[in-house]
Amino acid sequence: MDKKEQFKNFMSDHPELVSYIQRKEMTWQDFYEIYDIYGESSDAWTKYFNSDTRAKEDILGELTGLFKNINIDSIQNHVNNAQKAINIIQELTKKTPDVITKVERPITKFYGD
Repeated sequence: MDKKEQFKNFMSDHPELVSYIQRKEMTWQDFYEIYDIYGESSDAWTKYFNSDTRAKEDILGELTGLFKNINIDSIQNHVNNAQKAINIIQELTKKTPDVITKVERPITKFYGD
């Protein structure tokens, strides 16, 4: 197997490296050069394997901080206010059935006599 095929196999075994290419931080050529110079088992790859894990931990930390700052009571208050507004709008737009009033007329009167 030639060097290019070995590189393709290496990249398919480590799909986390593709994220660097998608984010345009590295190119296929950059990774191939590292592979060509250092090979598969070099410490040159630890930078790319570990930083992806670190990025996930950073995102998780940011999300945790975001959820810690949420005031549940405030959200509940806003939801209750919105529900009250919806109920008022529903009451205002509710159609009332037309009231049919039956006018009692004496039998002896015809056509408005």
